[in-house]
Amino acid sequence: MPMPPTMSALVAEKVGEPGDVLRLESRPVPTPEAGQALIRVKATPVHASDLHVLRGRYGFSPEFPAVGGHMECVGRIEALGPDAGGLSIGERVVHAAIPAVPGARATGTWQEYLVADIRRLLPVSGRLSDSDACQLAVNPLTALLLVARELDVQPGEWLLQTAAGSTVGRLVIQLARHLGIPTINVVRRRDAVEEIKALGGDEVVCTADEDLVQRVAEIAGPTGVRKALDCVAGDVGAQVSQALAPGGELVVYGALSTHRQTDPAALTIPLSARSVIYETKTVRGFWLNRWFGTASPEDALDALSEVRTLVTDGVLTIPEGRPFPLERFTEAIALAETPARGAKPFFVFEEDAISTAGR
Repeated sequence: MPMPPTMSALVAEKVGEPGDVLRLESRPVPTPEAGQALIRVKATPVHASDLHVLRGRYGFSPEFPAVGGHMECVGRIEALGPDAGGLSIGERVVHAAIPAVPGARATGTWQEYLVADIRRLLPVSGRLSDSDACQLAVNPLTALLLVARELDVQPGEWLLQTAAGSTVGRLVIQLARHLGIPTINVVRRRDAVEEIKALGGDEVVCTADEDLVQRVAEIAGPTGVRKALDCVAGDVGAQVSQALAPGGELVVYGALSTHRQTDPAALTIPLSARSVIYETKTVRGFWLNRWFGTASPEDALDALSEVRTLVTDGVLTIPEGRPFPLERFTEAIALAETPARGAKPFFVFEEDAISTAGR
C-alpha cells in the first residue's frame, strides 16, 4: 500500500528562542474539509511577530508543537473540500493566516502545504511578485486600516507617526501622500531624515537632537495635530500623546522600545494624567489579529482587495524581500533579527515540493 504524501514543515516543539526550538520535519499533507482549500505554499515571510509567538511574547500562543509562521502566505489551490465553491484548482491566492483571536487555532505558514478557510483567500494575478503577494495581508493592510479606518484621517489634516522608517511607517507615508494627508514623521537617527523626505514625508522630527513636542508645535501651529500613530511606546509614545492638540487621538500598534524586554512592568507608556483628563485625549491600541477577529469575512476581504489594488497600481511599494529555502531557516531568522536589515526574509518552496515516501 503506498504511503500518504508528505511535506516539509518548520516546527517548534515548545516555547523558546526560534533558533533553539525550530526543527525541520516531514509531515503528512493535510486534507481540506468542508469550506476549505488545500494551498501549495509558494512564499511566506518571516515577521518579527512570528518569532515573538514562538518566544511566548505575543498576544496569543499556539498549541505546541506548532508549525511556525502565523501571518500570511501566497500559493496556489491544490484541492478543494466539499462546499468550497467560488475558487478554482490552480488559482493563485493570498492567505491571511492571522488567527482571529481569542480562542482561534493558528495555522502555521512555514510548511509546503496548508489548509485554509476559503473565506480567508484572496485571488491575486501574476502582476504581483511572490515577494509582494506574500506580504499583502499584514503591513500594507495595517497601514490602510490605521489611516483610513482607525483614525479616519482626512485630506489636509496632519498625521503624526513614530517609527517612520519601519515598513508600516513607510507605507503610511505613501498612502498619506496618495490621499492628500500631510505627515509629521518621527525618526531616531539623523541619517534617516533625508530618506524619509525623499519617500514623501512632509516633515521629519529626529529625536536624537530635537525635542519632539516642541517641533510638532512649531510645525503644526495653533491648530495642532489631532491624529497620531505610535509603534514605539515607552517615553516616545508618551511624548506623542503630549504633542497632540486637546481632543486628539493616539493609536498605538507596536512597542519597538520594548522589543527585547521580558519584564511586563517595562511594557508601558507613561501618560500624563492631566493631559488625558483635562485635554480629553484618547489613547487606544490596534492589533491586526483582533481586527480579523471582529471583522466579517466579507469586510476583511474587501480591505485586502483594496490593498491588492493599491500595491498593483504602484501606490504602495513593498520592499523586495530576500528568499530562503526552508532548510536555511537559521539564516532567515538571523536576518529577520538584524537591525536595518534592508530586505525582509521569506521562505520559498519548489513547485514539485510534494513527495511520497517509498517512491
